[in-house]
Amino acid sequence: MPVAAAFLIEFPFYLLAGFDGPRTWLDKFGNIKLAGVLTVTGILPWLIYSIPTGEFRPEALAVLLIITTAVSFWYIALPPGAVTDAVFLVIPAAVFVAKIFEQIYASPLPKVQLGILGQLMLIRTAALAILLVRKKAGGEPVDVEFRFWPERREWLIGIRFFTLLIPFAGLAYWGLGLVQLRAHPYNALQAAGTFLGILWVVALSEEFFFRGLIQQWIGKWTGSPVVALIIASVLFGSVHLGFNHRFPNWRFSLVAAIAGVFYGLAWKTAKSIQASMVAHALTVTLWRVFLQ
Repeated sequence: MPVAAAFLIEFPFYLLAGFDGPRTWLDKFGNIKLAGVLTVTGILPWLIYSIPTGEFRPEALAVLLIITTAVSFWYIALPPGAVTDAVFLVIPAAVFVAKIFEQIYASPLPKVQLGILGQLMLIRTAALAILLVRKKAGGEPVDVEFRFWPERREWLIGIRFFTLLIPFAGLAYWGLGLVQLRAHPYNALQAAGTFLGILWVVALSEEFFFRGLIQQWIGKWTGSPVVALIIASVLFGSVHLGFNHRFPNWRFSLVAAIAGVFYGLAWKTAKSIQASMVAHALTVTLWRVFLQ
């Protein structure tokens, strides 16, 4: 029950970040109060399940507080700018790559991983810090939407670049010896559920940060969309070096970088991350359904 309660608390927080109404309401808060709300709601789900299940550890709370406070108060402590923006993005990237949440969110249930609670928390906290706290601190507006459902044009652009990606990614995947067919492919219901889960969590978060922020900012800093596309794609591939607990998994990282190029092109064509989300989610779903 405490674990279920933690998820029931986190899911609304995560979902509300994707809608204009709640963001407009939060935008009325003063910056310090807003950052405080983000910090408190960041640790609340962990406290709800960890205390009654005996998984509460002071050192885990300390690390979680450091992460949530750093993300929430970053643009209050430091003025928005190229350097502070770049360093800000390192925080969630380092947390995910180091798999810190797998240690903080210890599970009282056998074979149940609760790190997803931390991942959802960090995604929506960092997104709101960028969209609201940074803006109120005087940062230039970021042309990116944290939005769950793509529009018709975005669906079509995403599907187009997914179709263009498949031959290149497929050839690279086969040439690098990564192909391992799944003995029992997912059925239609499993595939649909996988697609929506990837679209609303993995694709939304990764496209928000890699295309919506990194590729956009590098393009402004360098004045070259091509350089921005290449760097964002290489960085996207590099965060997959630890995929499947095989570090350095450079072969999978290379395929991810190739995919990142097409996701970046979808974003550039549509001027929205929702198009690249579609391409991203379709790619991962295809892989999950047929490969292992």
